[in-house]
Amino acid sequence: MFARTSIAAALALSLTAASAQTLTTEQILNYKGADREKVFVEGAKKEGEVVFYSAMIVNQALRPVAEGFMKKYPFIKATYWRADTADTIVKVSAEQRAGNVVSDVIEGTGIGETVIQAGFAMPFYSPMLEEYPENRRDPRNLWAATRLSYYSLGYNTKLVAPGTQPKSYEELLDPKWKGKLSWRIGPAGGMELFISTLRIAWGEEKAMAYLQKLRAQDMTNFGSGSARTLVDRVMAGEFPIALTIFAHHPLISAKAGAPVDSQVLDPITTTAAIMTVPKGLRHPYAAMLFVDFLLSKEGQSILARAEYFPAHPGVPPLEIMEKVVPAAAKVGEVFINPTRMPEYNNRSGEIWQDLFRK
Repeated sequence: MFARTSIAAALALSLTAASAQTLTTEQILNYKGADREKVFVEGAKKEGEVVFYSAMIVNQALRPVAEGFMKKYPFIKATYWRADTADTIVKVSAEQRAGNVVSDVIEGTGIGETVIQAGFAMPFYSPMLEEYPENRRDPRNLWAATRLSYYSLGYNTKLVAPGTQPKSYEELLDPKWKGKLSWRIGPAGGMELFISTLRIAWGEEKAMAYLQKLRAQDMTNFGSGSARTLVDRVMAGEFPIALTIFAHHPLISAKAGAPVDSQVLDPITTTAAIMTVPKGLRHPYAAMLFVDFLLSKEGQSILARAEYFPAHPGVPPLEIMEKVVPAAAKVGEVFINPTRMPEYNNRSGEIWQDLFRK
């Protein structure tokens, strides 16, 4: 009896080991066994590397994330490549067409959505996502939010006395602000997010009626540079007020003594940078350990210290940035789903063309 039990146990162990060695990439990315960590560690030791593409700033976030991951898994070399969204999309697309995929994990704003639309993304599972709200993870398991962006208006405190700045969408229509409002135009410009937010929150009819009135405010279309560049122009006094800029940029600059501040509107626009796993990746075991790490409180805390808004609800941002978080500001929120953002913004871009293009 003992002999038969021992043989059965040995056979089961052998089958488990064999199945772990013969897992397909799809099975690795979606593995939910109780021995998940053990299986992934053993597989990652053989792979020895993970390659991460991201738009995050190198010294601020990418290097600390890589170092934190390698401290936890010293047998894996974490290599990162940083570029803006457009350049990353070109590189990922070229790798897929050539059948020579270098990246194992891709992260950023606007990148993951394009990867998914092109059919380059693979479904994946992480137990960490059970701690995330539903709107920060994809029901098809093709993406997960890594960091959030909140948008507000920014204003020059020398040109607009604190306390007199517009505090609502309706106050933007006050005639005293005519010719003093600016927003960023171009691909995924702030003006598209502004218009999309109102359409989602208010419905098409009410939003269009409001935008017709806003048209009379003689908006300045800023088409040069990034959202950060527009904030810099506000700080320099070129524009008194900018709409739909990253809400934390003025807060950080104000701490350094710049004449600028943020004012959130109700509802706040929220978007997310998302993480995807590309087809054809070379290091699936290491990739999933990296996914788990970046979604964990440990990884998300690194992003918080790097002046990002963590997507994990249990990890707060830096204290200086908390006041623009919807719950802290006690205002509503419009979360624009990453995979639906192109749909919303395409129509919003058409509305901008009709009403605000000069």
